[in-house]
Amino acid sequence: MATALFNSVIFGPIKSRRLGVSLGVNLPPSDGKICNFDCIYCECGWNADAALAAVKEGRKLRFAASAEVVEQLGSKLKDMKESGDALDVITFAGNGEPTMHPDFLAIIDEVIKLRDSYYPTAKIAVLSNATMLARVEVRKALEKVDRALLKIDSAIPATIDAINQPQFKYSLSDIIANIKLFKGEVIIQTMFLRGEYNGVMIDNTAPVEIAAWLDVLKELNPSLVMIYSLDRDTPADNLVKVELGELEEIAKLVSAVGIECSFS
Repeated sequence: MATALFNSVIFGPIKSRRLGVSLGVNLPPSDGKICNFDCIYCECGWNADAALAAVKEGRKLRFAASAEVVEQLGSKLKDMKESGDALDVITFAGNGEPTMHPDFLAIIDEVIKLRDSYYPTAKIAVLSNATMLARVEVRKALEKVDRALLKIDSAIPATIDAINQPQFKYSLSDIIANIKLFKGEVIIQTMFLRGEYNGVMIDNTAPVEIAAWLDVLKELNPSLVMIYSLDRDTPADNLVKVELGELEEIAKLVSAVGIECSFS
């Protein structure tokens, strides 16, 4: 299926299913992708395709420079403010994992200053796969934002490998331990889907999957769980969206253990 990279450092604003009117901040390269996951549902496509395109064009994949991020975001917020545009949230998302940026903490500090100057009531959110929380500076950065949305798509290793395809030795127990070190508000986001990829049948809505996932949620006791399903093109074919009614039933199971859950 057709996928597309975000082609700028600042994108939007867009209407987010989960966050409202959102202005995006894309720290990975606007002409490529840098991520330590290679999710089969990623709207930005496969890591290897982005890397191959860069090699063919003689480019190196680099994170956006901190000064460029600050300058472009400041300019966009100024224009939006002068035009009277609404803004609910500034969201770190885009072509990969934002917390991998070497200057992530410093960028967060600057973005907070800009937010306070132009849209003081807007929130700052980071969409993260939670893999970098072992780094103190990443935890400090995420503790400063309003919403750190931390991804756990499954609690079963084989399913994590099939859906997220970690590009390193991934340990869910380590991820859980690092989330527990995080002193900010914990929000867990989960993508539910079904399908087949590379001959492997995938369904993280199966009863055994939901039971294991609920155990992780009970251990972490997040303030909120956000669940959703496919809404954009995916690099893998043969993936099936989980419909809203079924997501609602999963959300009820989360609510039954005393944790707030939204679905979209």
